[in-house]
Amino acid sequence: MIEYENLGLLNKPFFEEFKAAFAATLESGWYILGNKVKEFETTYAQYHGSKHFLGLANGLDALTLSLRAFNFAPGDEVIVPSNTYIATILSVVECGLKPVLVEPDIHTYNIDPAQIEAAITPRTRAIIVVHLYGKSCEMDKIVAIKEKHNLVLIEDCAQSHAATFKGQLTGTFGEFGAFSFYPTKNLGALGDAGGLLCNDDALATTIRRLRNYGSDVKYYNELVGMNSRLDEIQAAFLLVKLQHLAQITEHKRALAAIYQEGIKSDFIKPVVHPDYFDVFHIYNVRHERRDELKQYLLDNGVKTDIHYPLPPDRQKAMQGIIAAQPYPISAEIHRTTLSLPCSYYHTKADIEQVVAVINKF
Repeated sequence: MIEYENLGLLNKPFFEEFKAAFAATLESGWYILGNKVKEFETTYAQYHGSKHFLGLANGLDALTLSLRAFNFAPGDEVIVPSNTYIATILSVVECGLKPVLVEPDIHTYNIDPAQIEAAITPRTRAIIVVHLYGKSCEMDKIVAIKEKHNLVLIEDCAQSHAATFKGQLTGTFGEFGAFSFYPTKNLGALGDAGGLLCNDDALATTIRRLRNYGSDVKYYNELVGMNSRLDEIQAAFLLVKLQHLAQITEHKRALAAIYQEGIKSDFIKPVVHPDYFDVFHIYNVRHERRDELKQYLLDNGVKTDIHYPLPPDRQKAMQGIIAAQPYPISAEIHRTTLSLPCSYYHTKADIEQVVAVINKF
């Protein structure tokens, strides 16, 4: 059986480095906002050529705090893609704001710049773009819209570590780049972890306060904050993994290339283009008989996943929150998409076997 993911095998090459990092952190006696968090924040900011990276507890908090930093009024509108993972929309709702869904491009699965402007109203304050599956959004057009309408731009980079658009890393186009380091991500921790990239000193100060009870001097609280701090041990593990991110990325791109070359044209495969450096956090195909295909692959020794089986507008929790209108492109993607095995631990032989099986469907 070829598993879809196996975190133990994925992380096995780093075990010895993890053990050394854990021991050093344990012996330091400093477990909250210590030297490892500072080192990871500095290193990750430098990796992106950004001034600041603020470590947080998880990716959802990164999105939520990025919105809170601007003190938008209740009911202000935030544009989000209609096919995103629910966390993107939850961050908007958590801040008392209104999510306005915009359909994706059916080919890239990312928010369609051509449809963003039509969704802007006098209450629109921000756009959250999601670099889904590890492909950047079309950022030149989106930045132009942001500037034309004086909007805040937040990038959800949970799936796009090391991805670029026209040579520029995702997370560096807007006011904030929000990251998740959930264990399955290309740059994954061994638990929950997240953070924000930004270049604005005042915004960085606000986030540092918000993540730590609204305080940057112990027992003195400037803002109504929360507890959302990157764990010291997870920062140590992420420093290890960051050294190997290029290797992880290239391996996943090599596996994706086997799929791209080998899978028959019966399946809709990801679109590749020189403007985009895709990192394939997820390698998906689309097929009219998706559910039959998923079962066929399982019956023949291949486990798969669906990202995602139910679109946001059809989630029970979102009834009365998301506008009750059709989102046909999102619906089509959710109905037909299937994620194939594409982990750092998979071998090229594994992927060639998947190709052989899927081509017999």
